[in-house]
Parts: sequence; C-alpha cells; structure tokens
Amino acid sequence: METLEGTILVGESFEPVAGRVVVADGEITAVEETATDSTDLILPAFVNAHTHVGDSVAKDAAVGLSLEEAVVPPDSLKHRRLRDTPREEQVAAIRRTCRQMTRTGTATFADFREFGRTGAEILNEAAATEAVSAFVFGSDDPAVLDVADGFGASGATDEDFRERRAAVRERGRPFAIHAGEPDASDIHPALDLEPDLLVHMVHAEREHLQRVSEQSVPIVACPRANLALGVGTPSLRELVDATTVALGTDNVMVNDPSMFREMAYTARRFDVTDREVLRMATHNGAAAIGSDAGVIESGRPAQLLVLDGDSDNLAGTDSPVSAVVRRAGGLDVKRVVG
Repeated sequence: METLEGTILVGESFEPVAGRVVVADGEITAVEETATDSTDLILPAFVNAHTHVGDSVAKDAAVGLSLEEAVVPPDSLKHRRLRDTPREEQVAAIRRTCRQMTRTGTATFADFREFGRTGAEILNEAAATEAVSAFVFGSDDPAVLDVADGFGASGATDEDFRERRAAVRERGRPFAIHAGEPDASDIHPALDLEPDLLVHMVHAEREHLQRVSEQSVPIVACPRANLALGVGTPSLRELVDATTVALGTDNVMVNDPSMFREMAYTARRFDVTDREVLRMATHNGAAAIGSDAGVIESGRPAQLLVLDGDSDNLAGTDSPVSAVVRRAGGLDVKRVVG
C-alpha cells in the first residue's frame, strides 16, 4: 500500500481537495480529505489518445511538407523512412519517445501502428521495457489482433474496410479510423463502418456531428498536428458538444508527445474551458480505449501524476486546474504512478 499526499484534483470535475490518495495493488482504494503539509499536486496521469510513435525515426523530417507528402501511404516520406530503417533502430527510437511521454506525465498512449503484425510487434518490444503503457491499434489484416489491442484504419476512402471491420467486430476489439483530416469526403463513409473511435474530424459539419452524436462515437482531436500539417482547425467546441473528445499529439515526426503542450495550445486556441481540456487529456482519453482510469476516485485504476506544486513554475498559482493545463511542463513532474 502507498499513500500520496497533497492537493488532489478529485473526480471528473477536478475539484482541488487537500488530502491523501491511498493506492494498493494498482487501484485507488481511498481518497481522503485531510490537512497536509505536502505541496504536491496529484491528478490523473495523461492518456495520449492518438500517436504514431513509429515516426520517431524521422523527427522533424516533414517540416514544410503537405499531409500527402509527409504521411499518406504508401509512398510518403514517413512510409519510406519506416521501410528503410532497421528494426533495432525503430525500437530504440520508439523507446526514447516512450520515455519522453513518461517525463511529461503520460501513463498510457494509443498508437496507430503501421506495417501490420511486424509493426505491432516492434512497438510491443519497445514499450515492454518502458513505464508508459501502449494501447496498439494494429493495421493491414485483422490477424494483427493476435498482437494488438484494436484495429486502426487509415481512412474510409483509402481502401474498402468493410470485411475487416466485420472481422474486428467478431473479435470483440475496437475499430478506430482517421476521418475528416484533409477534407470531409471520408466522414460519412467512416461513420458507415460504425467505428468505435474517430480521429481528427477537422472538417466535420453539422450533418456529420449529428451522426456522431446518434452513434455515440468518441473523437480524438489533434490540434497541433493539424496545424503543423496544414489541414485546418477543428471546430472543437462543436465536437465537444456532440460527443466525448480526447486529445492526442499524433505524429512524432511533426510533434513532440507532450500532453502539456497539447493542452496549453488547445486551451488558448479554442472555445473550451480548462477543465474540459484536462478531461480530454485524462478521463476522455481513457474512456476512448475502454479504460476506467483518468479519474481520481476510489475503485479506479491508480494511474496518477504527481507534480511539484512548489516548483518555481507552479508555486503561487490561484487555480491548480489552469496551472496544469496552461503552465505546467515536464520539469514539474515528480513521478508518474501506474
């Protein structure tokens, strides 16, 4: 059993409470309000709900390139570099990204992994030695589910995914798909597949969001990557009003995997509250992959982030939630639990 003391951001509302969190066997067993001398700030660890960590072999190589030139299969810079990079170099590069995610407060990341079974096995090998947990959306063939947690489709107009969608459903695994990134043309076809998760939805219109709401499909937004690749700006307020929205940092090639940076950009750029942004980075990301983590409550998984509330950066803040979303960074992280 372990006890963490400080200011705790409790529940889905992240109400700041002075007290302690009791953890045993990977589970929160109690959240107790009590006086404490600790200046630590305790909150749910982040869930980075959409990444492409294989791109760690090509950091910043896509600067100045279009979406198609940078990442669209099969002949983009990304796919050429992945084909040409030896397995051991890919594993080493992914491990570095995993360590960076831990240093910036992330406990779990959900990755769309290219190159089928081989790609998923490379990611599993890399993540096995690291503190952060990988939720792998495999590609190519549903047989990848032998080594992956779900299936990730590139886009509904890239290929015919109907048979693969049916096979994934038979296996009882989640089916996720990119949609509405370069334009809106693939959104209705993606929704026709009845996905469990949509990624991007930059160009979603009212008719699309009505279907999203009716089908209760969560969305992962990746605002910084959308900016970097020049595909536009999502209507984040409308997405949040329609469904559960999580945050992801997307391609390591164009973005570092810091959820602190993703939150700060999102809070400043869009018509959303700081609490909504923190929920996107924690509870909503966990929910998008079927996890009960992301909330500090008794009985929940103990995936927690401890920040130094007395750091030069965070000391004196009037709002712990805003401090986490807009100000905090990797230097403020004391530890990630779970």
